[in-house]
Amino acid sequence: MEYSTFGRHVAVDTWGVDFELLNNAEFLQAQMVEAAEACGATVLSVQAKQFEPQGATVLVLLSESHLSIHTYPEKGFAALDCYTCGETVDPQLAIDYMISVLKPTTTHAKKLVRGMGELQVVEPEMKQAQFV
Repeated sequence: MEYSTFGRHVAVDTWGVDFELLNNAEFLQAQMVEAAEACGATVLSVQAKQFEPQGATVLVLLSESHLSIHTYPEKGFAALDCYTCGETVDPQLAIDYMISVLKPTTTHAKKLVRGMGELQVVEPEMKQAQFV
């Protein structure tokens, strides 16, 4: 079987997110798994770390690649990214799901098209998914 090297990588900086949402690794872990499943990805494992005095990191390892979040609750900031290989799983759906959960006041996003030669940077179409 031959696999395509095509992939999409969506990276988003979110601002204006509630402190309590960003400072709860357990909650974020559950939401990230839901986001991965919402985009049709296969979850292989999950790693989460709650930092002191605040902050969290969650990494969801996917068969198709990964979904991650790093939070700075004291600044209302979270860095999200999702990279998926192939045509069947759309990382934008996972990002949209998380935007719906976090409800930031501001987002800055880029999408990289990878595995096709020169990296292509495009503006993703951001929307709050209706999953939540």
